[in-house]
Parts: sequence; structure tokens; C-alpha cells
Amino acid sequence: MQKTPENPFLKQDQFPDFPAMTPEAAREALPLLLESAEREVGRLEREAAPGWDSFVRPFADATRPLEDAWGMVGHLASVCNCEGWRSLEEEYLPKIVEFSQRCSQSRRFLELYSATLGMERDPVRRRIVEKAWRAMQLAGVDLEGAAKDRFNEICASLAKLSNDFRNCVLDATKAWRLEVAESDLEGLPESAKEMLKEDGRYFLKIDDAAFVPEMKHLKDRSLREKVYRARACRAPENRARIDEILSLRRERANMLGFASHAELSLETKCAPSVDAVMAMVGELAEASLRVSPEEDAELEAECPFGKPEPWDIAYYAERLRERRYSYSEAELSEYFNLPDVLRGLFSLAERLFGVTVEERAWTVTTWHEDVRFFAVKGGSGEDMAYFYLDPYVRPETKQGGAWMNEFRTLRPGVKPVAVICCNFPHPAPDGRCLLRFREVETVFHEFGHALQHMLTTVKEPEAAGINLIEWDAVEVASQFMENWCVDPATMRTLALHCERREPIPEELLAKVRAAKNFRAANACLRQLAFAKIDMVIHGGEPCDPDQVKKAVYREFRQPMVDGDRLLESFGHIFAGAYSAGYYSYKWSEVMSADCFGAFEEAGLDDEEAVRATGRRFRDTFLSLGGSMDPMEVFRLFRGRAPTAEALLRQQGLCG
Repeated sequence: MQKTPENPFLKQDQFPDFPAMTPEAAREALPLLLESAEREVGRLEREAAPGWDSFVRPFADATRPLEDAWGMVGHLASVCNCEGWRSLEEEYLPKIVEFSQRCSQSRRFLELYSATLGMERDPVRRRIVEKAWRAMQLAGVDLEGAAKDRFNEICASLAKLSNDFRNCVLDATKAWRLEVAESDLEGLPESAKEMLKEDGRYFLKIDDAAFVPEMKHLKDRSLREKVYRARACRAPENRARIDEILSLRRERANMLGFASHAELSLETKCAPSVDAVMAMVGELAEASLRVSPEEDAELEAECPFGKPEPWDIAYYAERLRERRYSYSEAELSEYFNLPDVLRGLFSLAERLFGVTVEERAWTVTTWHEDVRFFAVKGGSGEDMAYFYLDPYVRPETKQGGAWMNEFRTLRPGVKPVAVICCNFPHPAPDGRCLLRFREVETVFHEFGHALQHMLTTVKEPEAAGINLIEWDAVEVASQFMENWCVDPATMRTLALHCERREPIPEELLAKVRAAKNFRAANACLRQLAFAKIDMVIHGGEPCDPDQVKKAVYREFRQPMVDGDRLLESFGHIFAGAYSAGYYSYKWSEVMSADCFGAFEEAGLDDEEAVRATGRRFRDTFLSLGGSMDPMEVFRLFRGRAPTAEALLRQQGLCG
């Protein structure tokens, strides 16, 4: 008799069996995993004694299979979105949330963590136990009766609202398309035109890969306006969800004794207070606002009709940049073919961190034919870790943006496995995938996240890699890697002409470096505006989020159209992990710029110094993961606390 194949969601193999990972298989496996986890958790409540080996490790082992399977469901829903995955998430999300709350609200587990904390002397394990103990308090473990029931109801509602918010943005993005004639696409690079072509017809779109080149290069102003408005005003259905999310987050924070969701959010981050976050935002805004009027005046001078409308800014900024630095984005993109960029990136990883990257796509299964697979090897040639790369846009089934996630974390018998997802344009018929410079930075950014996950040496999975890192420090490694995109030695390894195979000319390289801070003040103000809006709407008192947005936009000189729906598509804070935490990008950037400053001080032309400093960065930020406070990790690397001086200097914003 033929043996029935084992359900892939029930296996904890090094590499998932993606072709077998269907919604039907998940629907079969999840009840079994839930039942098993609930049974073992119940046993531990009854029988476990305090201690790492008697409680903490068995509890983690009991819940990991369910967590891994549910994480894989989330991944597949984000890259292969369909009704099957959506209905599965809708059905099981409440059950997963209920189980999580059941574990987090166990008084017996709180007692076991407290007793273990008094016994444990290992600093990494103590940090894990302390974080788990505090997480239980923030999950409502001290609530009882009706208050506990209401708290759990709020958590379930927020999980569903966030999931619905994300799907609404995905649907709105893929639904909008405008058919145009090829003659309407004047100004677009050929690679961008090819991306918009379907069966001989052309459609303007608002997904990540299409929107940026349309705004920068589409000569027809009326079409730019239509595209801009469509993206800026998408997903209006999320307006009601925003109000409910903000109200529920406020109520949950109050139930835990916090004045606001912002205060609750900062309880688990590096930033000591809302005031400290606002001080950082204010310091960077003050420096940027000194420079931005000059940038705005330059743009108005470039625009033939004076003050540009929001759909004109990217277009005329690109014309100004082309004129000032004497190169076009299309010309530069010819030196950034994705395979060459990856080779240069991997060469940098070897140079800085002593690891090599080798493609092995034929050794594993994947969820889509576009996905590539790589092994990361140590100095002696052994496999240390692995990662999948899903590079191309699929607006019908794949969420926008770029991100890194983990499939496997370092533990005995298991090597780290990461996934990097981007939304780059599909290769042209000639096979080339030419990237814009910002997309090159995106590759470096996400690979930085992956390196921190893959090069960890922490033995405890709960603190290995990116686990347990405070959220406002989790971007340090990723933003640090972006700095190397304008390093001459690095650029020469990845910037090869797609046809002539010649390295980027020194003259063009110098122009790219000179243009690095083009409109840097406006770019910084945009991020700071998002950060301030996020913190204010998550403050203590109820507010009209649209009015907050408008006020902050005026303060930070940001463009806006009538009917703007920025918040309705702001997945980072309403469907992701950045609520009252969007400031984390800038908080981390202060540290990452200061880290790169160590290389500048050592001498970027001194190869021995670069390699030595790179090994120190690996041995601290990439190795230690969440095993200690990020500020301690920074001090180990830098010998002092971080300052904003390096960031302001590198971005040309010093007074």
C-alpha cells in the first residue's frame, strides 16, 4: 500500500516543502498543532518546576511547531495571496490569538518565570526570561474576570483588523490600472515601458515597481496626476478600521496602566520615553528645515510653472538631478543589473565579514519559479546559513514593499534560514533586471537584516539573530549596509555595464557620490513626518488622525492632495509591527550612521582597517543579536554611546 505523504506543516525540516504547502494542507495540520501545543502547555502548567531546562526550554519547544507553521502560513499569504490563504487566516487567526493569550496570561507560567529569574545566572538566559516575564505583564496576565475577557476580545479584534487592513491595501493596489497608448508613455525608460506591457497593451499601475518610474519619468502631466491621486487616495475602506484600531489600542493600553498606546509601545524599546522620541525627531527636523527651503527653491526654479504640484515633484526633481549631475537614472541603471548587484553585495560580505555566498537553487523547492536560494559559508567552507530571494513584483498575489523574514532560527541541529522579498520589475525579454539606485540600496538593506539573522552565534534561539532585539534597534544592521552603496571599492564590484561589461566610469561614480544627498533634507522630513504622525495619533487623547496628518505635513513642509489617504494605506503602523514605532527607522539610522563612521575614521581606503573593523561589526551587531541591550552592543563596537553627528554629516545636514 502506498504511504500517505507526511503533512509539510507538521515537519520541522531544515528546508520547507513548498509545493506541498497548500491551504488545504495547512487546514489539516493546524488543528493537530494547536491540540498538541495546548496539551503540552497544560502539562507544563501542572508539572513543570522552575528552571531553564525544566520549564523555559520545554515551553519553547512545545510552542515552536505551531509558531513555525503559522509563520509559514503568513509568509505564503504575503507572497501567494489567494482566497484559500485568506479564508484560512480568517478562520485560524482568532484561534492562534486565543492560544497565545492563554499562554501569556497563565499565572502559573508567570510564577515559573519569576522563580527561574531568581535562579538563572547566565546573562543571555536571564535576558530571555526577563523579557518573557515582562511580555506576560503587557499581555494582561494580571487582569481578571470581565477585564480579562475584554482585553482578549480587544487583542482578537486588533489581529483581524490588521489582517483586513493589509488585504484591503493589496486589493486596492492591484485593482487600479489605466490603459494607455504607447505614445502616452513618452519619457519612460524602455525597461519601465516593458514592465507595463501586457499582451501588446499598456497599463499604468500603482504598485511599488511601477509607481516610482511613472512619477519620475512620465512626461504627460495629466497622467502623472491620475497615477499619483490613485495611489495617494487608495483603500478608503480602511478609514473606519483606523478609527477602530486606534480606539482599541488606546483602551488596551489604559487597561494595562499606560496613558497611551505610545507609552505601551515604548515599554519594550530602547527609547526611554515619548519625549525622547520627540526630541530626536525635533533635532533632525530642525537640521532638515534649515536646508529644505533651499531645496524647494531650486525645484521651483526647475519647474516651468513655478510651485510644483505633488505629482510634479518627483518628475522635476529628477530633471534637476539629471541636469546638475549630468546623468540620467536610466543611464545609471544600465550599471545595476540585479545579478551583478548580487555578486558585488556578496563580495562585500566576504570582504567585511569573512563569509561567502553560493547559489544552490536546484537543491530546494520554492513557492514560485522566480525564487532563488543561496548558502552562506564560513571561512573554512562549511555551510553556516541559507536564504531565499524572491525579487520580483507580483501585484496580484504579493504584498508591496521589501522585507526580510526568518524560516529557521539557529538551534542545535538547525542552521538559520532567512527569506528576502522585494518588488523589483521583472527582467526584460533580454533577461536583464536593471535596478534604480534606490533599489540597489533596498537589496543591501534587506541583506543586512538577513546577515544579522544568519551570522548569529547566540546559542539560545529566543535571542539568536533578530530575535529579542528592541524594535527601534532592529534596523541598525540593515541601514548600515546601505552606506556601502556609495563606497567606491564596493561600487566597482557591482556596477558593470549590462552590455559592455565595463566597470562604472570613475567620472560617473563621482557624480553618483556627489548626488547622494540630493534633496536629503526633504527625504528626511518625509520620514520624520511619518514618525511624528504615528506618535501623535497613538498619544493619550482621542484625535482626528486626518487633522493630525495635515498639521504635521504643514509643519514639515510635505505635499498633499485633496482626498489624501496616506493613513489608509500605512501598513507599517496599521498592519505591521511599527505602531508608535515608526520613529525606529530614524532612531536606528542614528546608530547605523555612527557605526559606518567607525569605518570612515579607520580609513575606507585602508583595506586592512576595513576588514578588521568589519570583523568587529560582525562580532558585535551581527553575532550578538538580541542577547544583550542594543546600546551595550553599540558600546562594544564603538566604545561610547551613539550621537546624531555622523548622520547629519553624512546627509549634509550639519549646521
